[in-house]
Amino acid sequence: MTVETVPPGSNPLPASAGQDLLHLLGQRYSTSPKYLAAPGPTIEEWTRAARLAERAPDHGALRPFRFVVVRDDQRPALSELFAQGALERGQPPDDVERARARAFNGPGLAALVARICPDVPDVPVHEQWMCVGAGLMNFLNALHGMGFAAKSLSGLSVSDEAIKAAFCGADESLACWIVAGRPRQPAQPRQSEPVVPALETWRPTQP
Repeated sequence: MTVETVPPGSNPLPASAGQDLLHLLGQRYSTSPKYLAAPGPTIEEWTRAARLAERAPDHGALRPFRFVVVRDDQRPALSELFAQGALERGQPPDDVERARARAFNGPGLAALVARICPDVPDVPVHEQWMCVGAGLMNFLNALHGMGFAAKSLSGLSVSDEAIKAAFCGADESLACWIVAGRPRQPAQPRQSEPVVPALETWRPTQP
């Protein structure tokens, strides 16, 4: 088997630009809502991030995800859905109020909606979920490149039937929330060294 090599200079990005991009991506960490300051992304910036999310590997071109932005004037309605869900789960009043307050997390808020098709012969479900995850990562990286900090959040709200009905179609599920804003301080990794190496060399089993 012959491995083709790329001729020098064929990279569409100048070497310096590529290194700058790698450095920028290496500085992205998830940032808690309490460390996010206004303003959040504009609709144009959300849209630009969504366009870059579309570059995720997508076997079969199924596009198994979409993003839904929650405007500031829609937060009260969402907070009532959060509170109602907490009430129906039998949570105490303090937890209901905390659930209500979560709708106001972060200067910018969006939902990631997944649409997984189990009956596509050539695209198994796990590949579709990989596409959803890759789309989310591209979305977060795009926000980072525009100067925002962001984090994906889940919790009980993503499986609440009333909230799912407010955001999802019949064959969709609510994958997570994305909060975004300007960072109040530089983001930091949760741990300095990975517990398990992310890359290793294959060691084939000897016959």
